[in-house]
Amino acid sequence: MKNMTQIAGGKDDAQLVHHLTLSGSQYEIGQALTEEARRLGWSPTQMNPVMNRARRTWFERHWPQHHARMDGAAAVLGLDPNQDEVALDAMSYIPQGSGCSAMWIPPSASADGRGRVGRNYDFFFPATTSDLMGGTPRPGELPIGSRPYVITTVPDEGLATTVITMNELDGCMDGINSAGLSVMLLMADFETATPPDGPVTPQVGLSSVHLPRFLVETCENVDQAKQALLGAKHYDFGAPLHYLVADAHGQAFVWERGRDGTEHIIEFGDGPLCVTNHLLHRHPDPMNLPADTEHSFRTFERLRTLHENTKGATMSEQDMRDSLRGVGAPEDPAMPFRTLWSTIFDPAARTLSTRFYLGDGRRYSEELVFSAR
Repeated sequence: MKNMTQIAGGKDDAQLVHHLTLSGSQYEIGQALTEEARRLGWSPTQMNPVMNRARRTWFERHWPQHHARMDGAAAVLGLDPNQDEVALDAMSYIPQGSGCSAMWIPPSASADGRGRVGRNYDFFFPATTSDLMGGTPRPGELPIGSRPYVITTVPDEGLATTVITMNELDGCMDGINSAGLSVMLLMADFETATPPDGPVTPQVGLSSVHLPRFLVETCENVDQAKQALLGAKHYDFGAPLHYLVADAHGQAFVWERGRDGTEHIIEFGDGPLCVTNHLLHRHPDPMNLPADTEHSFRTFERLRTLHENTKGATMSEQDMRDSLRGVGAPEDPAMPFRTLWSTIFDPAARTLSTRFYLGDGRRYSEELVFSAR
């Protein structure tokens, strides 16, 4: 079953947001996602056959839900699912990369004893894809980030999920599942991020935006997520990301890869955990951070602010929203960023509550609550 509704904004607003609800087998969900991706202009990526065969084998072994959806994509495209010439996933319709701020408030620091996660999703705006590539925008080309989706999947077997995605229908930036596991991505090393060299093609394993979707479809708690991350193969295209993961049992951590390829799990015990856009394992002490530079997008300032707001405090949902609003992207015409959405995750309730950016003047949608049950 497929149902799509417009939930925020309109054609004259900064964002027009749709909620896509899909149920059935993963094969049928894959068919529906492919139909929507084709409507948005997506087409399969040509692949090296040896690479593509290895990709399909990896998904079959480690992420069978995704593999089944690729079979559904093949049916819609009229292709043999076992062909090796094109990738049947990576349904991207805009580029990747973001700023962002996030905070985990454990049960011990929460006003009602329930752990929650809050996040701002900051991204280039109102730039178009052509702008970022150094070209001239095409007639009618929309700004990047202007058409996000909330996607709820309720498969016949396995975990139900609700995700928010800006650029890839089979990936996500935020996600929560029916067990309460919550995952979000953030840029991990803003100062050293570089554009990819040459055309971007899928690799073997999990892309940056596939990784959170993989976790919410295969894991129920933080312990499982740690093992899944350490056992998985993943890659980025010059934009290293890190991930804040929390569960319904009051546990949370940040996963990130260092510049030397080492993997790090960062935990702050029973205290709040704040994260912005620098590698936490390189700067673990929020009271001893470097000065920001013109290329750091205020990552150290934003983390210091969140840390000061949470230090020794008991925080309500409104306190979290106020803190996130205080570190949101400024509405400065000279700054090419906006906070495209701001979300509070409630793992115990299996919900995420989001406001979407509609335009300058602090115009946001009403608070929209989505369930992963």
